[in-house]
Amino acid sequence: MSSLYKRALPFLAFILITACTAVNPISEVPEGPINLASPIVEKPTATKEVTQAPVSSPTMAPLPTETQSPTATPPPLGGSGEIVFGSNRDGAYTDIYLLNTSDGSLTRLTKGDSNTFPGPFSPDGNRLLFTGYGLTNSYVGLMNADGTDQVDLSGRPNTDEGFATWSADGQQIAFSSRMDGNNAIYLMNVDGMNITRLTNNQADDFDPAWSPDGSLIAFVSDRDNPTGVNNLYLMNADGTDVRRVTHGGEIDYGPAWSPDGKQIAYRADIDGNADIYLINLDGSGKVNLTHDPASDWAPAWSPDGNLIAFQSDRDGNWEIYTMHPDGSEPDNLTQNPADDEMPYWKPVIPSAS
Repeated sequence: MSSLYKRALPFLAFILITACTAVNPISEVPEGPINLASPIVEKPTATKEVTQAPVSSPTMAPLPTETQSPTATPPPLGGSGEIVFGSNRDGAYTDIYLLNTSDGSLTRLTKGDSNTFPGPFSPDGNRLLFTGYGLTNSYVGLMNADGTDQVDLSGRPNTDEGFATWSADGQQIAFSSRMDGNNAIYLMNVDGMNITRLTNNQADDFDPAWSPDGSLIAFVSDRDNPTGVNNLYLMNADGTDVRRVTHGGEIDYGPAWSPDGKQIAYRADIDGNADIYLINLDGSGKVNLTHDPASDWAPAWSPDGNLIAFQSDRDGNWEIYTMHPDGSEPDNLTQNPADDEMPYWKPVIPSAS
């Protein structure tokens, strides 16, 4: 595995991409018992029929916020004033934080003795997927948007899972898992039940992203390349009609759909450097948005499509940036000496009339 890859996403991307190497990704993660602010509750085992959603233990309120007080309150960025991201700013482990871009206030959503990385918000903005770590594995977790009621949806202590994404209606979750030996993409209900395998290839398929209309899933795979050289693919939401979007020796990760469903932003290493690219669904119109000698990862579209958040180490450590979809006006939002990674925007939910 390349040193660039280890440095770029030291824990989250590491868990599911090394199935064909001799390295055990979990050995790279600091070991320790899960001890989050809200206790993790395992879902029922997959062999049992679920009659109701998992019930969580009593939970704590969100942790105290860090607040900055600008002289004026700017309008929210990108049609949404909140971005969730992972950071180790308060300790040795990565936890999940929520940034209010209007006033700079920061809310810590998790606190524990192992790493926790954010995933996307549910379409209604009420819940948040995350990837958590046990003693020997990674798992798909679900919690309320304020960090309460944290649930382990995987419940498979001997399997690495993560990279979860929501269906457009919020009723299903696609995720990456090695439960059958190699990385593949699966579906499950929001309660963790009714698991269906979508991809059946001897190579590694992972990092799914559901299209805004729910019809397609983007993912990355090394199925047509040497091991570890991943390209971008599309398939129907039921796993049929797999087609390749990118080609050649580039190494791709992190597909993110534009809100109108017409383009995908993703990270690609084409010339020995990781940049954020934009591409049409048919593979045309590929554009490098960042053009920076540093590494740029994990693009995420704002709800109104006017901004793309991403992580970059151009200032010496990972920070959360935004830029316009043409790559202009990059702006460092976090400016912290710790590592800030994996941004996701909170959806804008129309108020009831």
